[in-house]
Amino acid sequence: MAEQDDAEKTEDPTQKKLDDALEKGDVAKSQEVSTWFAMLGTGLVIAMLAPSTAESLYATLRGYLVHAHDIPVDGAALTDLWRTTGLKVAAILAFPLLLLLLLAVAGNMIQHNLIWTTERMKPKLEKISPVAGFKRLFSSESLVNFAKGLVKIFVVGGLMVAVIWPHRAEIDTMILRETGLLLIEVRDLVLQLVMAVLGVMTVVAALDYVWQRKKWFDKQKMSQREIKDEYKQSEGDPLVKGKIRQLRMERSRKRMMASVPDATVVVTNPTHYAVALKYESGMQAPVCVAKGTDRVALRIREVAKENDVPVIENPPLARALFATIEIEQEVPEDQYRAVAEVIGFVYRMRERKSWRG
Repeated sequence: MAEQDDAEKTEDPTQKKLDDALEKGDVAKSQEVSTWFAMLGTGLVIAMLAPSTAESLYATLRGYLVHAHDIPVDGAALTDLWRTTGLKVAAILAFPLLLLLLLAVAGNMIQHNLIWTTERMKPKLEKISPVAGFKRLFSSESLVNFAKGLVKIFVVGGLMVAVIWPHRAEIDTMILRETGLLLIEVRDLVLQLVMAVLGVMTVVAALDYVWQRKKWFDKQKMSQREIKDEYKQSEGDPLVKGKIRQLRMERSRKRMMASVPDATVVVTNPTHYAVALKYESGMQAPVCVAKGTDRVALRIREVAKENDVPVIENPPLARALFATIEIEQEVPEDQYRAVAEVIGFVYRMRERKSWRG
């Protein structure tokens, strides 16, 4: 089943899926990139700080060796000696170690943003399951990592031999050198070795990062069903949204119909359009209180007749008003004259009825 589910995941992950993965600490990470930065830090420390650091350590420890017979070694003195020596050594090595730490952090941050999460610390049964552990041990990923490790061992080992072999005669006689000269020769040799390994690790780290990124992206891929489910969760079920939209339209239509009895006149097409206008003394211009087409227009005419609201057939005006005016908006200026004629006609009709009555 799991293989079948993975086969169905052919769609690129959504931004939400990627964000959720980052929040859980699931990121594309290449250990080779971190190793490359560690090697770079080692090279910088050797090239820039090794001489001064070695001289400081040499000066500190030389005093103990030269004056070893004068150093008290009773309980309190020995404790003080260890504390003093430890503080001096820590002060000497503090900056090189800090540089290595910063580069190690940079090796991770350059691959992804800094993430604070406890998801990776949560206990999971699959982490302690022997069956799951056996599957991970003999998975394709483990085999790839094993093969990659063997290649690195042979390549790096070959580089070390290639760098050190020409200096084999010098290495045999290094023990006879003075301390200062010995440190310089060792530094140069180790620096050559680090630079050679760093060159190879640059290629390895770049290829591994591309591979890890692709593998992580493929793992985040989604099936079409997952995309639909995510859309429903984030945007809402389209069926539910459609029902809500329908209910809102019905409520709006009911409110609109409730305003028709207060209208002054309803202008019709006569069958396809209906626009109800309201005008009272003191208003700057008539206001649209209802409008609609087809069945809605028919209902507006029915409500108007039930409440003795005049219904006037004027197809050009009805179409023009429907296209240019919204509910609760005033009639546009270019329609003033035509609307005024209709409302004037309605008022004259009322006066005649009142006079006859």
